[in-house]
Amino acid sequence: MCNLYSQTKGQDAIRQLFDPVLAANETWKDSVGNLETQSKIWPDMQAPIIRRSSDNGWELVRARWGMPTPEKFLIGKKTDKGVTNIRNTNSFHWKRWLTPDHRCLVPFTSFSEIDMRANTAKNSPVWFALSAEEPLAFFAGLRVEWRSVRKLKEGMIKTELFGFLTCKPNTEVASVHPKAMPVVLTKPEEWRRWLTASIPDALQLQRPLRDGLLQIVADGTKSDAT
Repeated sequence: MCNLYSQTKGQDAIRQLFDPVLAANETWKDSVGNLETQSKIWPDMQAPIIRRSSDNGWELVRARWGMPTPEKFLIGKKTDKGVTNIRNTNSFHWKRWLTPDHRCLVPFTSFSEIDMRANTAKNSPVWFALSAEEPLAFFAGLRVEWRSVRKLKEGMIKTELFGFLTCKPNTEVASVHPKAMPVVLTKPEEWRRWLTASIPDALQLQRPLRDGLLQIVADGTKSDAT
């Protein structure tokens, strides 16, 4: 499962990439302010997502990484740290957030998986990107506004949360981490489909990225600062 990724492009680059998705009657709103470079995004950190706006256009906003945890896993706990990766979309817990109004795109430039190859250091991350230049792409995400206690010092808060879907790995990721990889969407038609299609149609995108489209860009470092 991916619990560390990077997003090192500004909002102008995100807007330009997303531009082919915009229909003639749709608006774009940027609500993130100054978007800093994030060479390491950990669970519960804020990061940008694209989601439906209140005027039926699209909005770039910040959200905290980690969707609400299923209640059965919160028994006896005082905080809900969230679920970053979502695999079982047949679960009742996740089904309520599969509708278009809860779908989002999560911009990224690289993501890491824990190296499970023999003779490697424990919890050593390997970073993947679409190329050595680390161009932007999107994870297929879910989002929700939710009240919970994320940290005891914060107490009960209402905030926007997100996570992204995972699937079985493609060849490149499987050679390092054979359990799973994020659902990566690289084409405007995929982005539009994920954001707007019916649930059965959209979930057909929960599949590995085609073999040969990823490469290792960093190895053994907690931050992708390439």
